[in-house]
Amino acid sequence: MSLPAVSIVIRSKNDVTLIGQCIQGILSQNYPSGIQRIHIDSGSTDGTVEIIKKSSPSQFLQIRAEDYIPGRVLNTGIKLCEEEWVVFLNSDATPIGQEWLADLLKAAMAQPHTGAAFGRQIPRPGCHAVFANDYQRCFGEQRESRHWPHFFSMVSSAVHRTAWLEHPFREDLRYSEDEEWSFRIRNHGWLIAYAGDSVAMHSHNYTLAEVRKRNYGEGFALAATPELNLKRTDLLRGVLLPCGRDAVKDLAYCLKMKQLHEWPHAVAVRVIQRLGKRRGFLDGLTQNRPAD
Repeated sequence: MSLPAVSIVIRSKNDVTLIGQCIQGILSQNYPSGIQRIHIDSGSTDGTVEIIKKSSPSQFLQIRAEDYIPGRVLNTGIKLCEEEWVVFLNSDATPIGQEWLADLLKAAMAQPHTGAAFGRQIPRPGCHAVFANDYQRCFGEQRESRHWPHFFSMVSSAVHRTAWLEHPFREDLRYSEDEEWSFRIRNHGWLIAYAGDSVAMHSHNYTLAEVRKRNYGEGFALAATPELNLKRTDLLRGVLLPCGRDAVKDLAYCLKMKQLHEWPHAVAVRVIQRLGKRRGFLDGLTQNRPAD
């Protein structure tokens, strides 16, 4: 397969400890065609900007932290790109191996009319069991996500410019803009590919307060795509039963990884995830509307 030149957009904010690994991972790729590297930084103050500039990017744009809206930044990034395929990589994600980019594009180009592809993610060492288990369920060899109504991640992904021209990212969502967008293009006939051989290391150990905030925001945003969330408002089917199923799966994972001491924390995270997302979804139903 002949691989095309690509543009890579990296979004950052105060990632001084990881941005260097991200950039080095891109620079070390065994990729046969040209790479345009574009960085968009959202008001970093910790030395991230200096590392980016030292690496001589193709383009660098900095915005104020308070002006960051995910969909707007994604749209801006693609507008700055010159190539047909645009790759997105989070600044706190590290490409694993020299074929990360080639494997991502091979998956994206394997079938006609593919609008986007997303790569596999693995957690960093020290990732809490509950979050590491989520990565296994989303990206592992036996990933559950293949059976979900829809799943997509922008962290390490490729977007076809034509799909984006037809369906730009919504700029009124603070969370889940990638899931809403990918669900929308899929409903308009575009394919979504999973690039299991393209691997990036990426994870976070969120506090319980951060878990609640993120899931509230995701639920609020996902109210714009109610087809994905028919059960979310139901306390039994949307909270209690899923929490029970997750608790059993987390227990099995903790036993397998010899981390049983982390299971109580996992249970607390699951309850907060479900309650936060339900509350956000209920609040979002009154404000969000699906895009035309």
